Parts: sequence; structure tokens; C-alpha cells
Amino acid sequence: MSSLSPRLRALALPLLTILATAVAIFTPSPAEHAQHTSRSVMARVITVDDSSLETHGLMKYGSQVIEVEILEGAHKGERFPATNVVRAQMELDKFFESGDTITVTLPDDVTSGAMLVARDHWRIGWIAAGFGAFALLLMLFGGWVGVRALASFAFSCAVIWRFVVPLALRGMNASLVAFFATAILTAAIMFLVGGTTRKALAAFCGAMLGVVAALFLAHFFGEVLKINGATLPFVQTLVYSGFADLDLADVFIAATILSGSGAMMDLAMDISAGVREVARHNPSLGFSALFLSGLRIGKATVGTMTTTLLLAYSGGYLTLLMVFYAQGTSPADFLSSPIVAAEVVKTLVGSLAIVLVAPFTAIVSAHLFSARNAVARTKQ
Repeated sequence: MSSLSPRLRALALPLLTILATAVAIFTPSPAEHAQHTSRSVMARVITVDDSSLETHGLMKYGSQVIEVEILEGAHKGERFPATNVVRAQMELDKFFESGDTITVTLPDDVTSGAMLVARDHWRIGWIAAGFGAFALLLMLFGGWVGVRALASFAFSCAVIWRFVVPLALRGMNASLVAFFATAILTAAIMFLVGGTTRKALAAFCGAMLGVVAALFLAHFFGEVLKINGATLPFVQTLVYSGFADLDLADVFIAATILSGSGAMMDLAMDISAGVREVARHNPSLGFSALFLSGLRIGKATVGTMTTTLLLAYSGGYLTLLMVFYAQGTSPADFLSSPIVAAEVVKTLVGSLAIVLVAPFTAIVSAHLFSARNAVARTKQ
């Protein structure tokens, strides 16, 4: 029994996480704002008629009239005409060709010959294949740690989609919802990946300081730089979908906390694992020596982490930067742009929070792994 006990303890947290993920997925969500009388189904494009499309300059608008064959459900094998509206919006428009697998909107009371609405290309198959390859490689490389990482990944997706998004839509304080969700996710990820160890505990404490700091820093910079949240993608669509009362500035803060939390977790785990290894190879080291080792590890990692944030955020708006450059806009002018200023806030908040994570994680790690607290270290 004593030999099985550690294995059972190792299995307990992943199983609880999988159970929590299932509960999150199947928990009834609040009623949707829109009432649907149709569903999206797979279909294959048989013919395409582009005669109604008009080209003006670089843009096209009008509609494609296509014939599709339904590939699933009660109407499988039946053919219907469908329309694909083109609005001269490059980021949203799609064009279909014969043989494409797409999704169409199929009304519940559809009749033979009814005109359907073409939605988009069917991408789920390749997405599932890509995720399957990722999961397989992660498990092959990481072994049991990879399995636990997959469990934390699935749990994170479930929490964000089933709780953060619906609660924010219901008008709850989005930044607080994101804060508590991030705290739950940080605990789950740290203890799943690191096990129920002092290493995971130190990483969790350090990462949480960063999350708390990010909450206050995002509120501060959002206020002083007058960020109203309207720069987030599809905000106008959201507002006109019946959510005009949303506090968009608070939603922006929530997005900032969520987007920067991953880097904080990475840094905290790096420092905690590094201090643990130092203490493992020299168990006689005290708090001061381990703390200085943690700071050195943090110094080597903070620079790359902050640059990672900058590259991630600027990469998302590369075309906007190209427009500013092509127009000869000065750095002072484009930094004052609402869109750029919003990304500056995300970068500043994430970078400052990361700088705070490093010393705090070093302090907690040094305390937990110092010679004075070396009991049971070999078990971790």
C-alpha cells in the first residue's frame, strides 16, 4: 500500500482536473441572448455562380450563389441553393470554389429548394488534426508531465469559455472575473505540472503576485492613458448584439490580465525549478544563498520574457505599424493612437508584473528550499 500511495496522490489532481473540466463543459450556461432557430451543418460546394460579384478597385462585393450538398444530419445527401454575401471586408469575406467543404446555416423548418446561407470554410478537421499532433508530441516528450499539461490546457479552455465569457456578458465585473479565473487556472496549472510540491507552491505564490500586480497596474494605466476598451476586436459587433451596457474599459483590463498571466507562470516556474535544483545539489545552502541564486535566474529570464510580450503584442498589429511607417507617422504620434496605446498598456502591465514576479518567487523559493526547511525535499 505504501508503494501505491504516491501513485494515487499523483493521479488524484489530474483526475480532479479532468472531472472539473467535464463539470465546466456540461454545466448549464446562462440563457443566450439570441434565440436560434437554425443550426450550422457541413456541406460540399457543387457549383459556384460569381456573376453577381462586382469588383471596384481592389475590393469585391455582392454575392456568390452556390449549390451545396448537405453532408450530415437528417438532410444528408440533399442539395440546396445557398448564398455567400461579400461585403468588401477583406478580414471577413470568403470565397468558395467547387469541391470546398463549408458550413451552411440550416433552418429547423427548412423546405426543399430553400435558400441557405453559407457561413465559412469547414476548418474543424484540420484544427483537430493539429491539436491531436500537438497532444501526441507533448505526451511523447513530456510523458506523465505532458498528460498533466494537456489536462491543464483543457481545463483552461473550459474555464474561459464556460465561466469568464458568460459571466462577463451578464454584466459582472469582468476584471474581477478574470482575476479569480486566472487565480484558479494558475493553481491548477502549477500543481498539475509541478505536482503537489514545494516547487509548485513557490511558483504559484510568485505568479499570483504578478496577477495581483497586473490587476492594479491595468486599472492605473487604463485610467491615466484613457483606454476605453473600444480597440478590442469586434467590440462594435458585441455592443450592437445587445450588450451596450458592458463596461468595455473593464473588459480590456480583463483581457490584459489573461494575456499576460501565461508569461508570469512561466517565469515563476523557471525560478522555482532553478532554486530547487540548486538546493538539491547543495542541501546545506541557506536562505540568502538560494535567494541570490533565484535572483540571478530571474535576471536571465526577465529580459527575454518582457521582449516576448513586446513581440507577441506588436506581431498582432504588424500591419498597423506598416501603415504608420508608410504614411511617415512619427513614433510620438502613433504611440498616441488609441490602438497602439492599448497595446502599450498590455506590454507595460505584463512587463512590470513579470519584474515583480522574479524577486517574490525567489524569496518564497529560498524560504521553502533553504537548509532550515529541508525536510522531505528529496520527495519533491
